[in-house]
Amino acid sequence: MKIWDFSVFFSLHFFNGAVPGEPVKTDKISRRGNWGNQIEFILTSVGYAVGLGNVWRFPYLCYRNGGGAFMFPYFIMLVFCGIPLFFLELSFGQFASQGCLGVWRISPMFKGVGYGMMVVSTYIGIYYNVVICIAFYYFFSSMTNLLPWTYCNNPWNTPTCNGVVTPRGINNTLANVTRSLVTGAAEVAVEVVNKTKRTSPSEEHYVLQISDDIGNFGEVRLPILGCLAVSWVVVFLCLIRGVKSSGKVVYFTATFPYVVLTILFIRGITLEGAVTGIKYYLTPQWHKILDAKVWGDAASQIFYSLGCAWGGLITMASYNKFHNNCYRDSIIISITNCATSVYAGFVIFSILGFMAHHLNVDVSEVADHGPGLAFVAYPEALTLLPISPLWSLLFFFMLILLGLGTQFCLLETLVTAIVDEIGTDWIVRNKTVVTGGVAIVGFLLGVPLTTQAGIYWLLLMDNYAASFSLVIISCIMCICIMYVYGHKKYFKDVEMMLGFPPPIFFRVCWRFVSPIIISFILIFTVIQYKPITYNDYVYPGWSLAIGFLMAMSSVICIPIYALYKIAKSEGTTFLERLKNSCKPDVKWGPALNEHRIGLYATPGSEGEVEVRPLKEELKEKEDEKRDEISLTIQGSNGSTAHNTTPSA
Repeated sequence: MKIWDFSVFFSLHFFNGAVPGEPVKTDKISRRGNWGNQIEFILTSVGYAVGLGNVWRFPYLCYRNGGGAFMFPYFIMLVFCGIPLFFLELSFGQFASQGCLGVWRISPMFKGVGYGMMVVSTYIGIYYNVVICIAFYYFFSSMTNLLPWTYCNNPWNTPTCNGVVTPRGINNTLANVTRSLVTGAAEVAVEVVNKTKRTSPSEEHYVLQISDDIGNFGEVRLPILGCLAVSWVVVFLCLIRGVKSSGKVVYFTATFPYVVLTILFIRGITLEGAVTGIKYYLTPQWHKILDAKVWGDAASQIFYSLGCAWGGLITMASYNKFHNNCYRDSIIISITNCATSVYAGFVIFSILGFMAHHLNVDVSEVADHGPGLAFVAYPEALTLLPISPLWSLLFFFMLILLGLGTQFCLLETLVTAIVDEIGTDWIVRNKTVVTGGVAIVGFLLGVPLTTQAGIYWLLLMDNYAASFSLVIISCIMCICIMYVYGHKKYFKDVEMMLGFPPPIFFRVCWRFVSPIIISFILIFTVIQYKPITYNDYVYPGWSLAIGFLMAMSSVICIPIYALYKIAKSEGTTFLERLKNSCKPDVKWGPALNEHRIGLYATPGSEGEVEVRPLKEELKEKEDEKRDEISLTIQGSNGSTAHNTTPSA
């Protein structure tokens, strides 16, 4: 063998791990794209699952539902519902290498479930980026020597304002501000307790210029609008090349929040009163385990925290290599998500305990959840710390990163679904244009949330857009895969993809346990329903009707598309059309031809993989190399000579 022949043979087979005479398997979809490596997928999924709810919802739920005792039902629900559903969605998307629309080739009649996921992701993406923009607003507001919500001497403060730090005897020097941190809190403690209504400067800063009714939009708040534009531009730039660019960004956005959490945790536990706050957070109240509401909260938190039924998990997994071990990934990501929630509780309650100690009140009087914790209680507690702007910058930067990690996947879910559905070469090549278009539409739809009535609409969308509709979507997905498509066929699909069948525990959960728990969550959500309020403001009936319409708009996609598909299917009777609409599409299965074996192989081909003799492969490779390295040598008489010899 010539030196040239040997080099071609070596590069062709050794580096590709192929055996001479056998096909070279890349396990990559060049047209659609893949993750650069598996770390990118795990970090992206962690960033997607670990969001603002881990910081502003879980700690409060844990405290309210029995402290450490809440951990028991929480982890029970994680094992029997969270991880199985997570694994189901990852394996579903990875097997088909399609987004939340394309995967329903498994049973075309249920494609409405995919459209429902898109509707939910659209709603969440609109208001979630508004929350991120508020975090940007607070982040920029923290770039000062003194936090604007420290005192009640601002022009926008009301007579009922009462901060934890008094401006009495304070001038503008930093030294005097530092001296007031201890004495000021002690002087106002008794007054705070005796007041029947207290509004903090951080709360008034948060609801600055808010209107008196959800229908009274007022004017657009330009600082918030500007921050919303910044937020969408950041999201677009990070997704400008799809998973190729976002996969690199998550190395920072998914990891740095843990650095900030650790810094805030170390600072928090060194403060006086921190132990009291942590005790409130963790002290078990075992009698509450018998309360059905505690189990309902645990199940709901697991379900919503992991991002099930949003379409994001299916989308992210669709960019995996076909044989990736998504079983391992589902366990790692789910446990990381829940561990982050528990860890964030220490960070939150150590600071709140410190604040309660200074105010000489019970921790329950300063504990809050949702936006109230992120933009009112915690920022107010930070004003008690020396160098408070630094801690405020870190906290809101962490919130921004946590929000962006989820927002990346929400936008990618919509873009991937559109690109996969249309599927033309032009739209695949110009995916950036689609991403930009979706981002612009998302920005425009978010503008009403930056008005003076924006906070009312934000909370309305948060409470209705992704509530019971997600539970219904997830339940129908389980029924479709396990009972319409068939659990035995799906188990074989997973075995073909992973090399081993799903463990029996997951098979039982997919078929029986998880659907039962999902049904329990739905019943619990309906029973526990209460009309939304904001402080003392009661939402009018017409706004609640809009909320229910938002919730139903995603669910209604399922029966509408099912009826459409049945009408378009072949058959003379309704039952024949129904049966044909439920059958898997001919395109269902692995995306790459080399993986379409067994039932998925095209007749007359061995998995549609062409197997050629080694000599033929070497000859073709050698011809390509000769064309690439042809050298043009300029002669002394101006003529040219071509050296096509591959070796000397």
